[in-house]
Amino acid sequence: MSANRRDFIKYVVAGAVASGCPIDQTLLAAPNDTAPQVEGEENRICHQVRDGHTFTLPPATKRHDVVIVGGGISGLTAAHLLQHRDCLLLEKEPHFGGNAYAMEHDGMAFSTAAAYTEVEVADWLASEIGMEKLPIANWDGTIIQGEFIPDTWGDGLDHLPYSQSIRESFKKFRHEMLGIDVENRIAELDNQPFSNFMKGYAPEIQQWWDGFGPSNWGAVSNESSAALGIWAVQFAGGEKRVDNRYTWPGGLGAISKRYTELLRPKMGERMVGGATIVSVAQQKHEAHVTYMHAGALHTVAAKAVIMATPKFITRRIVHGLPQKQNDAMGKIRYQPYPIVNLIFDQPIFNKGYDNWCPGNRFTDFIVADWVVRNKPGYKQKHNILTCYTPLREHERALLLTEAGAQKIAAEVLHDFQMLFPGSDVNPKEVHIYRRGHPLFMSTPGQYTKTMPLVREPMERVFFANTDSEGPESTTAMAIQAARRAVKQAEARLAGKPVAA
Repeated sequence: MSANRRDFIKYVVAGAVASGCPIDQTLLAAPNDTAPQVEGEENRICHQVRDGHTFTLPPATKRHDVVIVGGGISGLTAAHLLQHRDCLLLEKEPHFGGNAYAMEHDGMAFSTAAAYTEVEVADWLASEIGMEKLPIANWDGTIIQGEFIPDTWGDGLDHLPYSQSIRESFKKFRHEMLGIDVENRIAELDNQPFSNFMKGYAPEIQQWWDGFGPSNWGAVSNESSAALGIWAVQFAGGEKRVDNRYTWPGGLGAISKRYTELLRPKMGERMVGGATIVSVAQQKHEAHVTYMHAGALHTVAAKAVIMATPKFITRRIVHGLPQKQNDAMGKIRYQPYPIVNLIFDQPIFNKGYDNWCPGNRFTDFIVADWVVRNKPGYKQKHNILTCYTPLREHERALLLTEAGAQKIAAEVLHDFQMLFPGSDVNPKEVHIYRRGHPLFMSTPGQYTKTMPLVREPMERVFFANTDSEGPESTTAMAIQAARRAVKQAEARLAGKPVAA
């Protein structure tokens, strides 16, 4: 496509690069009317916290049973489970949902990150908050050399556009991975890289998983836990496999939206957006939480605090963390991860839900309206394709400017238009939603060694968020972490022993 034709494409850049960091009011300069306006925080504020800025903390003016810090899926779940309590929910961004946040174009919802969840979570959500289960029911395909291969790790291995010897290597790899008992070898397998199990196989196998890993758990094969990689092969290629994944229009942002709709009428002013935490400190009989809201610092007291924030933020604002726990939190690495949505006003691709594209700027793309496309009376007004575009850690700086973010989006569009015949159509708009640290990297040893230390409860501070559980960053783990932290907080409120 020529540069002139590209000039007519509308690019929209949005999203916070390093959400959740404390804010210094001295950095809140008046907005420049001529500067591009980007949704999310000003990143130099977070860097101020990283560099050790201190605050003068006001005394507590209000008291609550529980304060929840962080309004993503984990924090929202905790708030839902604590509705019977005097609970305050604080979220830095003006909207709730964290990485599970949906956007709309012309009335059509699309995802800005979290794509799907598993049957157990879908069942729970259906009963708890009334969300209709919408099954994906479509094993992942792959686009290679212009060909779409459905059900890649099932029947698709016989149809890969490679030589017979490479196809046989793929099938041998699948067979070997299916024979490994991960549960009984978890300590061994979690503490070595997935790439150890790819030696002697066709390099195309590692190329495929070097796309899948960053998109799903934040790391390429030589930096991924082998246990997690083998589990993924067994899920996708097992003989008795069942696609038990579910999603909604807007991806898992639909969950955040539903939670918010239900909680706001009940919580009212106790559900605060635009509230950036600067300090969480345990006192003798309570904990104090200080946050910036509407340009002023406020301190509230609570009998218990649930930290539903990523650990690279948590360790900077929670005072008195035991050194081993602080060190464990510091070991967790986070992948920069923008999402690029290509919005077409005509059908471009509707063959599969999640489609893998080895060797491209993006790893895979999903069809935004997959679970509603076949409903009676539904007409696809736009074909919105959500391209997952994980970056390497050294590329994080690209997201700090609109120019850098737009460069990534343009590269994604270029690679997409080279994929297969008919894909070189111009989109109506290209949206890039940028996040600097949304996905923790499931590196070797993290699940079995690091995370047990990370989630150790303090006297009055308890730890939720998906990076408290593992082995990968999922909505299921975010909900599980919230349930555990709520039980711990309830035990503290009841004066009972708090279990780890």
